[in-house]
Amino acid sequence: MIEHILTLLATFVIQTIESMGYGGIMLLMALESANVPIPSEVIMPFSGYLVSTGVFNLYWAVFWGAVGNLAGSIIGYYIGYIGGRPFLEKYGKFFLITKHDLNLADKWFAKYGNAIAFVSRLLPIVRTFISVPAGIARMNIWKFSLYTFAGSLLWSFALAYIGVKMGENWDSLREYFHTFDWAIAGLIIAGGVWWVWRHIKLLRGENKR
Repeated sequence: MIEHILTLLATFVIQTIESMGYGGIMLLMALESANVPIPSEVIMPFSGYLVSTGVFNLYWAVFWGAVGNLAGSIIGYYIGYIGGRPFLEKYGKFFLITKHDLNLADKWFAKYGNAIAFVSRLLPIVRTFISVPAGIARMNIWKFSLYTFAGSLLWSFALAYIGVKMGENWDSLREYFHTFDWAIAGLIIAGGVWWVWRHIKLLRGENKR
């Protein structure tokens, strides 16, 4: 199961980014922020790896990653604004959104208010779902967009930088990993497989209740 998910994620992310370039980064990050289970912990480190090979420029990769994050977050915002929580509780399972995710996002948003639109972008899991409660709370869209973009820039840079460093050290890592170059993408993606596995497990648990 885990190996199959890993293979599917690796193939989709790598082919999308390699075929579409910066547009692929933006598209994948937008899908992630729109609650489609493609972790940014996969997308940006692989983009950083391609920076180390000379395919991308680091700052452009980070910029388009943040733009994609903002675009997807605005979609999530208006899902909450128009449909509200009942819509997500009914149809969220199709996007691997659990009630646990919604409760966690509601808790963080209620506790930290508008600032969470920025802070949440630096927090795994919460960052993906915080847009919906922001929309439900009718947070000012301009403030939401500004905080979201700023936080997404930092998040995208951090993850891409990790990928750059992994790529720069790949020659020395090769001594320990006797396999093909694309294996580095597998190492990066492995960290994101847990994200999908966790949501599938939670959804199964909720469906049994």
